[in-house]
Amino acid sequence: MNFRILSRPLGVLILSVLAASCGTEAPPEPAAKPVVTVEPRPEIYADFRLTADLGHLSDNQLEMIRILIDASKIMDDLFWKQSFGEDHEKWLDGIADADARLFAVLNYGPWDRLDDEKPFIDGFGAKPLGARFYPEDMSKEEFDEAYLPGKNGLYSLIRRDDAGRLKLIPYHVAYAPELGEAANLLRQAAKLADSADFATYLKLRAAALISDDFQISDRYWMDVKDNDIDVVIGPIETYEDRLFGYRAAYESYVLIKDLEWSNRLSRFAAFLPDLQDGLPVPDEYKWESPGTDSDLNAYDVVYYAGHSNAGSKTIAINLPNDEEVQLDKGTRRLQLKNAMQAKFEKILKPIADMLIDESQQGHITFDAFFANTMFHEVAHGLGIKNTINDRGTVREAMLDLASSMEEGKADILGLYMITELHKAGELGDVDLRDYYTTFMTSVFRSIRFGASSAHGKANMVRFNFFIDEGAFVRDADTGRYRVDYGKMEAAMTDLSRLLLTLQGDGDYDGAAELTNEKGVISMQLQQDLDRLTQAQIPVDIRFQQGAAVLGIES
Repeated sequence: MNFRILSRPLGVLILSVLAASCGTEAPPEPAAKPVVTVEPRPEIYADFRLTADLGHLSDNQLEMIRILIDASKIMDDLFWKQSFGEDHEKWLDGIADADARLFAVLNYGPWDRLDDEKPFIDGFGAKPLGARFYPEDMSKEEFDEAYLPGKNGLYSLIRRDDAGRLKLIPYHVAYAPELGEAANLLRQAAKLADSADFATYLKLRAAALISDDFQISDRYWMDVKDNDIDVVIGPIETYEDRLFGYRAAYESYVLIKDLEWSNRLSRFAAFLPDLQDGLPVPDEYKWESPGTDSDLNAYDVVYYAGHSNAGSKTIAINLPNDEEVQLDKGTRRLQLKNAMQAKFEKILKPIADMLIDESQQGHITFDAFFANTMFHEVAHGLGIKNTINDRGTVREAMLDLASSMEEGKADILGLYMITELHKAGELGDVDLRDYYTTFMTSVFRSIRFGASSAHGKANMVRFNFFIDEGAFVRDADTGRYRVDYGKMEAAMTDLSRLLLTLQGDGDYDGAAELTNEKGVISMQLQQDLDRLTQAQIPVDIRFQQGAAVLGIES
């Protein structure tokens, strides 16, 4: 699952007040040219050329990919405005140090996304928790007390009027020129589509971009099945809003379906209702029935933009996020196979070579990594979307913890699904230990995303829970970890029950207690993670991408 803008130019005056949005002291005014004060770390990203087999595509489809990439670039610019502010290109041009400039591009600003958003450019303090969605000087209390119908909506900015009062500006108003251009590009792409249904979706999505009404296009997208090319575009995920978790950020993926792998996956969605019934919680925490139209497909991604391209790169998608559409239609799970392969080869295997007990390294496989990632996305459809005690949706009740709690739930329930399907003989002749050992190794990979990442925080909670339950065991002599397979299933069941209950109760205080207690990196774990850094094992990947890389430049 992914993604405001300052309405005035971002000059030196604005740069001087880039402080956290809860009233913290503003950083000193920066020098005329940005100065690097903390060592930038572009080397933590491994280069990867984002390509795919295009031989089966028609000339019209290739032209459509070029147009969709152009529309994605607009989403990229909008995300810069939401994350950092206006005039980012001018600011980047003022960074003399090449490594710092590259690192700023990778992070969409002067804050290190994989190191708890620490600033690495002189003159910048802590990143505002609300990014550019809210005024920098707005407190949570002021927001809570303001009478602004729809103020917790996904698609609006909070700004001040001439009298200093808070007001709402819809995205489609704030970004009207950019969104109009993006909508026109989607309409052009629709004329080239071989699939009539996909052409209709592109036109509906164009209308959604300029109206902020995305539900119709989300619903229609769920029924588009015959397209070789796909695009996920718009304001989607709320991770960038760390103040409330309300606002969605712009992003885009341009995708080419892998038909062979998709056919292998398609049958698993049918198991969702039975798996929901078997969840280890009382009936009231699983009364909702997941949509039966849920769809599983594998894709090669050929372009990332905006939030999806910032910091850690998404390797699987579960959409739409709209709770009403999920309950009615289910979701689509898109596995980004080429990006997943890159992370497995460049990151996961080197981590395993250093941190995993040699006796278990043979259980770390790409097929298990793919399956764990896939079932993570499927598991977003399990549990419930609405609290059982009239506290609204789970997302609304969990506020800023909603993303990390949901990612934690999906991680652990994905493993639960694999365990249950393996027991039922639905996964073929594979060793369950492959999934468990690869799962543990992936926890180390995701913890390195840092506390500012919902995935990173969720993995910290899970790692410490499994350590405390004896499911993960560290050998003090070798400094390597192994899975205690006998304790793994019990720990998985207990954590599943805990997270599902916290979500169903809308128990924000309980979620905060769990996060504060378990969502930390111990001294021992930090020392082990430092070994990975010293060995120069990448934390994530950066893409060489675009029409030229694909060989389809006009």
